[in-house]
Amino acid sequence: MTPQNIPVHSPAVPAPEAFTDAKAAVARLEELYQIATTYLSDQFRRALRKGPDGHRIRAYYPEIRITTTSFAQIDSRLSFGHVAEPGVHATTVTRPDLFRHYLEQQIGLLLENHGVPVVVGPSTTPIPVHFAVAAQSDMTVPQEGAADFTLRDIFDVPDLSTTNDDIVNGTAVVNGVAPLAPFSAQRVDYSLARLSHYTATDPEHFQNHVLFTNYQFYVTEFEAYARQMLDDPKSGYTSFVSTGNVEITDAETPIAPVDKQPQMPTYHLKREDGSGITLVNIGVGPSNAKTATDHIAVLRPHAWIMVGHCAGLRNSQSLGDFVLAHAYLREDHVLDDDLPVWVPIPALAEVQTSMESAVAEVTKLSGFELKRVMRTGTVATIDNRNWELREHTGPVQRLSQSRAIALDMESATIAANGYRFRVPYGTLLCVSDKPLHGELKLPGMASDFYKTQVARHLLIGIRAMESLREMPLERLHSRKLRSFDETAFL
Repeated sequence: MTPQNIPVHSPAVPAPEAFTDAKAAVARLEELYQIATTYLSDQFRRALRKGPDGHRIRAYYPEIRITTTSFAQIDSRLSFGHVAEPGVHATTVTRPDLFRHYLEQQIGLLLENHGVPVVVGPSTTPIPVHFAVAAQSDMTVPQEGAADFTLRDIFDVPDLSTTNDDIVNGTAVVNGVAPLAPFSAQRVDYSLARLSHYTATDPEHFQNHVLFTNYQFYVTEFEAYARQMLDDPKSGYTSFVSTGNVEITDAETPIAPVDKQPQMPTYHLKREDGSGITLVNIGVGPSNAKTATDHIAVLRPHAWIMVGHCAGLRNSQSLGDFVLAHAYLREDHVLDDDLPVWVPIPALAEVQTSMESAVAEVTKLSGFELKRVMRTGTVATIDNRNWELREHTGPVQRLSQSRAIALDMESATIAANGYRFRVPYGTLLCVSDKPLHGELKLPGMASDFYKTQVARHLLIGIRAMESLREMPLERLHSRKLRSFDETAFL
């Protein structure tokens, strides 16, 4: 018998059912997902123990579906929570336990705005066994050839045809059913697995406000700030999570250093409702920046901000000055296929004002004096760390023509991916060298700056995030990041 002719065994699941209550709909999603993943995990254990029994094992992601028939205008001040035109809209769902609040919010808006029920039932998309057993700490899926049977003959494995960014890139082919959410369940599962791998912390710990940095200095300061907050019962912060999922709830508990640092060490200052702050040290380079944002995007954060170091390009700048990006010169190349360089990446007023106010608050400066330490302008992002060693005419001319005031290797990538994924973004950098003016990044040159400015810089990023946290979602998630035909889910 060929694999195609092997009988398929699947678990018994409830039939599709219409819901007019968001909480009940999400509860059914959780039930369907639990049945499917438990079945796959049990069958996988049995297959490893006893071998295949002549059946193919398959279970399906749950699905949300809504059918609308009216062109009636929805309150368009809200950029999400409604479908753009009549028809059938659907999305597969994974980890409804992790996304419970998000799903209840989005489904609730659909029910309110359209006045028709949502239908919850099994989809036609199989759950790859790798993702089904991901939550089982005692289980791993062996690589091809390690088991006594061919894995793909018995179980479904990740399928790249359903693991892509076609929806957010606007290239998805709609065959009767339009996408309801920006990511398919397989795409989300893929990123959840990658996040655990790259950051050494579970997706459950990630907060809605994300700070990116390119230096480990910031981690020490973040932990110190977290301990201050945990020592203050009025702060609203409940715990701090370090690499390896080490979680502390008081200011005194020590955190042992890890033996092996992950590629992108990540730390979480948590609040009960997920509105805390996550810090990710993405390291250096646009590839890292894209990788981190590609995966964090599936968690649908409310904002992310880059708080890293940069080269100052103007003679009037000093080491330690701040740069607030209001435009980007993209020479990072990692997103060229997903978001052409001719697409403008606008500054978002809500984020810009939050960052500028945070700088003023922390530095105690205002007006003209504030401009002395913070310059607003174009940030250029390049993919060549040693661009200084190349022929200068071309690069320097482009920097001059773009009116760039700073150069780094991550900011434009993070902003462009924020734009692509509809995640509000911003950039506040700190000048660590001035290569065009003989102040190269050499050992010892910026030691005082590192000591004095890192803490202030991080605090500014935190204050900006705390300001954004108080902002209504409909104001933060504005229509500036939405295209003509958007998914209903944020």
